[in-house]
Amino acid sequence: MTKDQLYNELNYVNHSREKRIYYANLIINNPELLPELLNILFLVNDKVSCRAAWVLEFMCGDKLEYLIPYLDTFTLNMHKVHLDSAVRPIAKICEYLVKAFYSKKTNKIQTALKPIYIERIVEVCFDYMINDEKIAPKAYSMNTLYLLGRDIDWIHPELVMILERDFQMQSSGFKARAKHILKKIKK
Repeated sequence: MTKDQLYNELNYVNHSREKRIYYANLIINNPELLPELLNILFLVNDKVSCRAAWVLEFMCGDKLEYLIPYLDTFTLNMHKVHLDSAVRPIAKICEYLVKAFYSKKTNKIQTALKPIYIERIVEVCFDYMINDEKIAPKAYSMNTLYLLGRDIDWIHPELVMILERDFQMQSSGFKARAKHILKKIKK
């Protein structure tokens, strides 16, 4: 399947779980399509890039290790993604990567997630926290930053400052997640 064919196929992806799973499985069963999916994802002004992000998120939820050969490309370009419905999956994938990194169960992400990739994830997550993003990317970013802050000493103080500063202006969903994260940090 060519990039153009995959691009056309992605037009059939919608918010339904069935479609996202179907196309995620298409990529899982044809991993050679992953570079093309990433190319489409990083066409950041194109609405189809959102659909590529949805598919990538579902693929990563099932086969995160398939992203390993493309971690440099993914982390180098993820900050360019700006359409709301594509930002959420990017934040979720960052959370998947960091959760896998800190998993007690040994996995390939633990050796593949180099310090430069972690640095890029920290940067994009803080961007999501301070920019005018919806609650979901902020919630995923809070959790990602909380986990990374257990090893990177400057993250928790910065995260606490942002959460406390923005607390009153944010939604009830943000407040609930922020309370949870602040409680965990202060333990």
